[in-house]
Parts: sequence; structure tokens; C-alpha cells
Amino acid sequence: MKPLTLCFLLTTAVALGLIRGPSAAADELDDFMRAKLIHSQNVVEGLVLGDFEKIGKGAQEMSLLSLAATWQVLQTPQYIEYSKKFRKSADALSEAARKKNLDQATKDYNVVLQRCVECHKYLRDVRMARVD
Repeated sequence: MKPLTLCFLLTTAVALGLIRGPSAAADELDDFMRAKLIHSQNVVEGLVLGDFEKIGKGAQEMSLLSLAATWQVLQTPQYIEYSKKFRKSADALSEAARKKNLDQATKDYNVVLQRCVECHKYLRDVRMARVD
């Protein structure tokens, strides 16, 4: 195959998303985390409005995201534990919404948020350690 033809085919494949490079994987992870953020924002909106359906749905969606392959950015015992704690907290939030307990849902959301911050801090620390 001629080099020009090969170059054209590779460029076309990349443009069509048939070949995904490292930046495509990073973009996919960014989109995935943005979805988690949107679900989190929906929970906050539900808490403010007293909309238990919105709270429950947002919590369930966050819990489900934590089971997806895209979520599994590391396979360390610490990361797996952070994921379990996040999922457990999101499930507790969902349960509080099901019981229509706004005070408990608010507390549970704060725990979910704390889990997010702890895990993201861990990921930053791991990445910095790899750079060093």
C-alpha cells in the first residue's frame, strides 16, 4: 500500500473514531466524569426543591457509573476501596430519597461529595508520584 493511501486511511479512521488514541481515552474519561457531575448537580437541585425522585435518580445514576469500566482508572486496593465507599454512600443517598428523608439525604449527599473529593485527591497524588 502506498504511504499516501495508508496515511489517508489512518487519518480517516481516526476522524471517524475507529482508532482511539490516548487523548480519545482522556476525552472519554472527561465526558464520563462530567456525567457524574451532572448527576450530582441534579441531586443538589432535588435537595433544594425537595424533589425526592430527582435525588434518588441522581444517586442511582452515580452509583451505576461507579460500576462502569470507564470508572476503573486504577486497579489499586486503595482505589477499589474508594470506589466501594462512593457506591455505598450513593446507595445510602438513594435510600434516604426513597424514604423521603430530606435531612438524611442532605447528610448522605455530603458524604458522597466527601468521597468524590477524597478519591480525586488520591488520584492527583498518584499522578504526581508517577511524574516525580
